[in-house]
Amino acid sequence: MGFRNNALGYPLDLLQSRAVIKKDNYAVIPPDGLVRNQIPGFEGCEITILASPKLGASFVDYLVTLLPGGRNRAGFGGDGIETFAYVLSGAVWAGDGEQESLLEAGGFIYVPAHRSLFLENRIEGASELFLYKRRYQALAGYEATTVIGNANQIASIDYEGMSDVHFTTLLPTDNLAFDMNFHLLSFEPGASHGYIETHVQEHGALILEGEGLYNLDNDWIPVKQGDYLFMAAYCLQAGYGVGRQGAFTYLYSKDCNRDEPL
Repeated sequence: MGFRNNALGYPLDLLQSRAVIKKDNYAVIPPDGLVRNQIPGFEGCEITILASPKLGASFVDYLVTLLPGGRNRAGFGGDGIETFAYVLSGAVWAGDGEQESLLEAGGFIYVPAHRSLFLENRIEGASELFLYKRRYQALAGYEATTVIGNANQIASIDYEGMSDVHFTTLLPTDNLAFDMNFHLLSFEPGASHGYIETHVQEHGALILEGEGLYNLDNDWIPVKQGDYLFMAAYCLQAGYGVGRQGAFTYLYSKDCNRDEPL
């Protein structure tokens, strides 16, 4: 329960949770139990911090509900911090101080570390965002630029040759200026990864639709729409699409295009 579904006050059942928190390894965080966080610079917004370095992540992920008039005029990120926002519902004006665009559901914006992200909800209802920040790993001779788009206008491909698993890339893949990317991965019911992955990249993932069974460090855990997953480096990971709710789809971040420092 909690503020996101307005189930507050006296409990009606046993206090229990599907959340699983294994710091520096993995986490499953359902929407029930989330709390509000007050973040300077955000006005008229309800914010929850999902993952952070305290959990073991090199990034911070948020859920942000912008109420009518909700905004961040102070700027989010910059000074070495890159940012990304993805609209889950509603519509949000977003920009980097030079260019601005109205982002509707599926819309996204990446703002490089030398600029700040500005947000404003100008519609009558509330709008919801998935928000991300990370310290940029600079590479000599390269500089990332602002990217604005909509996932619904990007063609997906078959993931590793599997026709019932669909993969969508949101940021440029062939430009070393970008040290991270965001993807959508969607499994038709019964589809799965081709193997259990083990790799140095870490992920934060928000399940956008459907239900799945996910392997996290060889623990098989049922997950569904609204759940958030954190996967640390080298955490074993793979998933199946299950249930009767259609495709199992999630949005996730991935660090890339950099060597490991010694």
